[in-house]
Amino acid sequence: MSLELQGVSVAFDATVAVDAVDLGVEDGHVLAVLGPSGCGKSTLLRAVAGLEPLSSGRIAWDGADLTGVPTHRRGFALMFQDGQLFDHLTVARNVGYARRLQGASRAAVRAEVDDLLELVGLGGYADRLPRTLSGGERQRVALARSLAARPRLLLLDEPLSALDAGLRGRLAADLRQILTQAGTTALLVTHDQDEAFAIADRLAVMREGRIVQEGATGDVWARPADAATALFLGYARVLTPEAATILLGRPSGQVALRPSALLAGPDLVDGLPATVVSFRPTPDAGRLVVALDGLGELDAVGVPGWIAQPGQPVVVRVAEHAIAVLPSTAAEPAGSAP
Repeated sequence: MSLELQGVSVAFDATVAVDAVDLGVEDGHVLAVLGPSGCGKSTLLRAVAGLEPLSSGRIAWDGADLTGVPTHRRGFALMFQDGQLFDHLTVARNVGYARRLQGASRAAVRAEVDDLLELVGLGGYADRLPRTLSGGERQRVALARSLAARPRLLLLDEPLSALDAGLRGRLAADLRQILTQAGTTALLVTHDQDEAFAIADRLAVMREGRIVQEGATGDVWARPADAATALFLGYARVLTPEAATILLGRPSGQVALRPSALLAGPDLVDGLPATVVSFRPTPDAGRLVVALDGLGELDAVGVPGWIAQPGQPVVVRVAEHAIAVLPSTAAEPAGSAP
């Protein structure tokens, strides 16, 4: 394991921002720390970078304690939301800045810059100035500049949050591919679930300064640790054991429903009777609110091509692959149905 955090805490006077965090990032992997604003994730990233002193705990790289090692000697690169490019330098000079400081020859720097610009999809942009670039292009330049420093670890502080939603989604997928091709070890912090799942292969969910769940991204999504984690990850609703038993037709604990967990239609069979409360067409599916006896109102998706009408009787079927049974020790959140 390359990066290891053991019992890491960071406090500001009486306020504990990071509370006894244990984490690791293996060589060549990307770990995303996902959490809401104020959970301590950016403070954690700054502590790894050496920008915040630890109140307790240990941060190590390949077993070597980094306590007291200044930021510029850790061999890490930090990429911020806005990229922070030098606006008076060309793209090529921005990307090659760190290598020039390291004493590389002009020919070597130019060759490496050309390779990195091709890697991030900006071949031919070497002589452009940052002010002529779009937001997404600036972020690609910032990524290339970070990779040019040949960091042992790349630290990403919500790198895509300043971009619009459509561009953010496209660039997230590209970023994952770029990091994989470069074999880069990276630690990402973000509040955006889609960004975390698109870029990282491992995920740590952070809440109130603590890591509440950590694992492979697919495992965390399929098996949330508790109701609050499920809702934050993007599950639509958490049902109490009583409500889940009614919906599934068998004894059950708490169940988290994904937005696609309930399929509604007028001609479905082998489901529960319900009544349409509201219907909203979207580009991918019709979105409904349906009322079920003993369960109240729940979200559902409509069968393809069907336009539902409020008050219309329907049948609701459960997609078993789109639910998660929560651990029996998980606390019920406020507002659990019914």
